[in-house]
Amino acid sequence: MKPSRLWRHSAPLIAAGAALALAVTACGGDSGGSDDSGASAGAGPNAGQSIAIVGYSVPKPAYNALQDAFVKTDAGKGVKFSETFGASGTVSKSVASGQKADFVTFSLDPDMTRLVPKFVAESWNADSTKGQITNSVVVIAVRKGNPLHITGWDDLIKPGVKIVTPDPASSGSAKWNILAAYTHTIAEGGTDAQAQEYLTSFFKNVVSKPSSGADATTTFTQGTGDVLISYENEAIGARQKGVDLDYVIPKETFLIENPAAVTVKASAAAKAFLEYARSDEGQAIFASHGFRPTDKNATVGTVQGANDPSKPFPTVEKLTTITDLGGWSKVNKEFFDADNGIVTKIENATG
Repeated sequence: MKPSRLWRHSAPLIAAGAALALAVTACGGDSGGSDDSGASAGAGPNAGQSIAIVGYSVPKPAYNALQDAFVKTDAGKGVKFSETFGASGTVSKSVASGQKADFVTFSLDPDMTRLVPKFVAESWNADSTKGQITNSVVVIAVRKGNPLHITGWDDLIKPGVKIVTPDPASSGSAKWNILAAYTHTIAEGGTDAQAQEYLTSFFKNVVSKPSSGADATTTFTQGTGDVLISYENEAIGARQKGVDLDYVIPKETFLIENPAAVTVKASAAAKAFLEYARSDEGQAIFASHGFRPTDKNATVGTVQGANDPSKPFPTVEKLTTITDLGGWSKVNKEFFDADNGIVTKIENATG
């Protein structure tokens, strides 16, 4: 993949069984712009309407900031929010089982397409960004000062290196991470067999697989492991909160594409919120939280927490995309099938 592909994406600019997991961040009171946001902001065309956001856990701070900004616009005056954030696959299945949702956002496309057409329209990805609301890349987070001198993927399979990465059975973040680890070998000219060999060594060093990307970050910051495989934006967000960690962008990594859509019964307010999130202003808010905007016209200013705040989203030398691998249908069957997937077999053999 040529560097220009990344630049076009970042131009200047996770069922009843899931209810317990959802309850942690559901509907509520800890949102920066939650239930009573805008209640006294004055009349607007959507005043009195509510938006139930259901999404994967990683971008919660960005969505809280978007809510706070949206209720200050004409379209957002008087609009109220509720929210449920969790592991991407878990929250997607919950919506499919009846969880109320007006606006949905997931770590990867299959968690969205699960809802089509009953809950989300078939045209959800018909826009210029193919339904994607944010981009990121897979990075390697390390302890402050990088004491193990990690520079790339090959350093992770050295004896004694302890890796934290989420569980692919529940987390979309985990799938992006694993694909990045696998394809770096291919990007260096290696074979599929060599890539599988690398991934086997990688999993032998994994010491923790939390249920979501956000939980993985918490696990790491609380002292588990030497390295955390994560989103670039998650590493930046942790640093913005004062967490002492560094992160390395490998010269070979994977483009993360995160979808968002409104549900078929969504209110006009939810549709306006999606439009706002896609706007230059909305994309700039995402960028300030470490996401690479999908809107090539979005203004990317200084991003605190980035390795270089003035140039927060550097070009990656070798960037692989899900399209390069044949799309999610092919990838999920080949890598993550519950019986015969490459990753499933490796995890079973090394677990």
